[in-house]
Amino acid sequence: MTSWKRWLRPANRSRALFVAGALTPVMLLFFVFFILPITASVVLAFYRYSPLDPDSPFIGVRNFLNLVSDPVFRKAVRNTFYFVLAAVPVNLLITLPIAIGLDGVRRRWLRDSLRAVYFLPTVAPIVAAAVIWAYLYQPVNGLLNAFIGHLGIPRILWLTSAKWAMPSVIVMSLWQDIGYNIVIFLAGLEAIPSVFYEAAKIDGAGRWHLFRNITFPLLSRTSSFVLVMTMISYLQVFAQMQVMTNGGPHDSTRVLALFIYDSAFRYNQMGYASAAAVILLGVTLLLTLLALWLTRRMSQWEY
Repeated sequence: MTSWKRWLRPANRSRALFVAGALTPVMLLFFVFFILPITASVVLAFYRYSPLDPDSPFIGVRNFLNLVSDPVFRKAVRNTFYFVLAAVPVNLLITLPIAIGLDGVRRRWLRDSLRAVYFLPTVAPIVAAAVIWAYLYQPVNGLLNAFIGHLGIPRILWLTSAKWAMPSVIVMSLWQDIGYNIVIFLAGLEAIPSVFYEAAKIDGAGRWHLFRNITFPLLSRTSSFVLVMTMISYLQVFAQMQVMTNGGPHDSTRVLALFIYDSAFRYNQMGYASAAAVILLGVTLLLTLLALWLTRRMSQWEY
């Protein structure tokens, strides 16, 4: 029987109508809030558009050429890669051992309590967390400088020094973000059948061999998800930079998202900001594909 005749059956037709009715609102929201903004941003990138200027001429790739020669944009790109290359590996190196440690806790109530404690900072609004950490980092009355002062260490200008500003924001971001990855890793670890570990222990495998030959390979899909989602999130870092440093000092914490925001809403250069947003989208796509390829290759390694 041909496919269209099967579709004409009442059961198949009602099932198809139900699927279409359920997916239509989702696809409509996806189009309005995802496809349409990206398309508009790509189009505006080729215009010198400003909401205060009635004339918006087509200028081709001039916005992209101006970005390449813009020293502030180049510094924003370097700062974004600095943040991602520093924060993503540290995040994974912190969250995976903690998740493995929590997975080894036998008392269910204790494991759930510790998981909730680690996840609690993730629930807090990032703006509120950034404000609190900004107070902790205050050079005179801040808690951190008061603590290291008792140890005889000179006070540090955490957020007003070009040397310390970015590492300070990275520490705050890790504190606020690691709980999410811990929960994801813990869910992946709990999905690994215990029979694999029991059989390996009977053969005399130690903890390192258990991790290398069982945990790491079987956790590859979870690791890939965590790596990609963390990298995408850190490429778009914005709120803590704006609240804690506003890109300073001397643009040492000005990242791409903050550069796009300032270009669009402070200087009313919507076309220029759209071009920067298109570049950020391209970089995010390329790095995501690279991370997926890398994790796929790592999952195929033989141990």
